Amino acid sequence: MDELLSQITWWHWLALALILFSAEMLTGTFDLLMASIAAVFTAIFAAAAPETATAWQIEILVFTLVSAALIFISRFVFPGLRKASPEHPTLNKRMASLVGQRGEVTRNFVSGQGQVKIGDTVWGAEAADGQAAIVIGDAIVVEATRANMAIVRKA
Repeated sequence: MDELLSQITWWHWLALALILFSAEMLTGTFDLLMASIAAVFTAIFAAAAPETATAWQIEILVFTLVSAALIFISRFVFPGLRKASPEHPTLNKRMASLVGQRGEVTRNFVSGQGQVKIGDTVWGAEAADGQAAIVIGDAIVVEATRANMAIVRKA
């Protein structure tokens, strides 16, 4: 066993780092990411340190200490890394992303309904409560949305 472990070189640590990083992509815990970074650090140590300082026992000790330190730091010093970040409030909600955008009327509003062009898309629209006549060419602002209709007011 000692003979096998004494043959560990710096590229073995890089291979371990890649394996740990790949496993981290499957789990998402950040612990394996820290161990992967520790393996890279150990590979650098094994490549840069003099031959007398790179016995396999020392390399494993370096890997263990750096892993433990990084995992401790990631858990207690930077706990926010582990929290799931909320998705953007309008991501995949196209109608919600229209609120506040400006556009132009492309069809006169009859009975409170018409069409507006916002960006490069034409949308069905309803006039907001209390809006006077909205006609072709008027600038509008989207106040809200309902189903696939933009609720607009004159800008």
